[in-house]
Amino acid sequence: MYQYDQYDHLIVRERIAQYRDQVQRRLNDELSEAEFLPLRLQNGLYMQRHAYMLRIAVPYGLLSSKQMRMFAHIARKYDRGYGHFTTRQNIQFNWVELEQTPDILSDLASVEMHAIQTSGNCIRNVTSDEFAGVAADEIIDPRPYAEVLRQWSTFHPEFIALPRKFKVAINGAVEDRAAIAIHDIGLTVVRNEAGEIGFKVMVGGGMGRTPIIGSTIREFLPREHLLTYVEAVMRVYNQYGRRDNKYKARIKILLKAVGVEEFTRQVEEEWLDLKNSAQTLTEDEMERIIAYFKPHAYETLAAIDPAAEHADNKAFGNWLKRNVKPHKVPGYAAVVLSLKKTGVPPGDATAAQMDFMADLADRYSFGELRVTHEQNIVLADVPQSKLFALWQEAKALGLATPNIGLLTDMICCPGGDFCSLANAKSIPIASAIAERFDHIDYLHDIGEIELNISGCINACGHHHVGSIGVLGVDKDGAEWYQVSIGGAQGNHAAIGKIIGPSFSAQQMPEVIDRLLQVYVRERSDEERFVDTVQRLGVTPFKEFVYATPIAEAGRLIGEDEYA
Repeated sequence: MYQYDQYDHLIVRERIAQYRDQVQRRLNDELSEAEFLPLRLQNGLYMQRHAYMLRIAVPYGLLSSKQMRMFAHIARKYDRGYGHFTTRQNIQFNWVELEQTPDILSDLASVEMHAIQTSGNCIRNVTSDEFAGVAADEIIDPRPYAEVLRQWSTFHPEFIALPRKFKVAINGAVEDRAAIAIHDIGLTVVRNEAGEIGFKVMVGGGMGRTPIIGSTIREFLPREHLLTYVEAVMRVYNQYGRRDNKYKARIKILLKAVGVEEFTRQVEEEWLDLKNSAQTLTEDEMERIIAYFKPHAYETLAAIDPAAEHADNKAFGNWLKRNVKPHKVPGYAAVVLSLKKTGVPPGDATAAQMDFMADLADRYSFGELRVTHEQNIVLADVPQSKLFALWQEAKALGLATPNIGLLTDMICCPGGDFCSLANAKSIPIASAIAERFDHIDYLHDIGEIELNISGCINACGHHHVGSIGVLGVDKDGAEWYQVSIGGAQGNHAAIGKIIGPSFSAQQMPEVIDRLLQVYVRERSDEERFVDTVQRLGVTPFKEFVYATPIAEAGRLIGEDEYA
């Protein structure tokens, strides 16, 4: 993984010193809150519903065990003993004190991490596939290119004050595991007819109040032109993106307004002046970056079948089926540690669990971990012969729930329990649904299904692309939940369709149950929930869900009463 050089260390140290002075001036009332606001946001510090929240970037989701232990240290020393991993491959601490934040950033810098550009109208953390570098279906490892984009975009003077925040995702495999279609720029590694490596460029995807699947503006971009072409896109957006209305300021709105063809023409015209400039990626430069991502020293191992060695252990078999993924090196596997145990907010990990996961990484996976955009943790390089031992250890700390890709592997934002933007709570809804369906055999029978929950229209929980999406809405001061179905991420990304009027919190588990009843009744062999919805449409699901009152005697019970 990338390691800071002397310049990186110097830049981060100077930034912390600058921020420390800003915090002290705020504490001394030499800066008003209005004056301090943009300064703290530039360092990832938000004021949430109850306290300050610090967001820390995990570039393309890759962590060392040392960095994970630092998260545990921060959780233990500065927060309430836990952290929250997000859909942007960041981690958030929700209970930090302002005067301690410079010390937190200083601690982070000691392990080559920071919170720069995790907020504000700039290019945010570049995200990627959590199985990058080990996936069996990978064309090339996208992380060196993600790292190039990170270095290029950090402190880029031209793009530090964009119309709105800007999100880039990059995927290097046949299967899209980086949700590129819902990003401002989504890059996919492809080969052309000559076998050359390049990128398919999608632009204008995003969720929020106007969910849009990105449009392809270039089918093949030679990889040496990655920076110059992305810069051309950024320049068009920076010049023509709206600044008068933040709800219409994202690049998706600009692209929709001018049309894909005209937007593409403008980008290509801008690119003429940038193409073959000093930012063209040379082989020497890429070799320098790629050197940080060389494969680990894998042993020559026999490809074995762990299930055959423990054939009578059903629990282990379930875990193998859901949480263990193929690896391109024979004898190895990638393991997903589930942060979705029933009773725990999705994406949360305690300090003890973080220390424990770091230990597992050191002992089983070359000391590295990955944060997934679905709020789990991956150990990417585990010898298959050690899977049973790893499973036994992970189970003891509540990290081996065999539910990856299943109903209870929910994406869920912090919602109204923490976020000042939320219209409704998300975590209690996720908990109630998890408790209702806490039956592993039933979950495995239902099969793959993505249940995504957002506490407001900003869609941090990716509800638009959930097989079932739940959106918290405010109605006259009360919390309600709107349901959509048929959304999807990946190679066949789609926006879900709303089924009808919203529900109270107490109704939500029954709503999910009714949707699943229709699915079980109507599905064909091997058909996933989303496939059934897309084949039949919303109508049969809607009719069954609303056919009879859900609450007792038809009375709708509000979220607060339920809580």
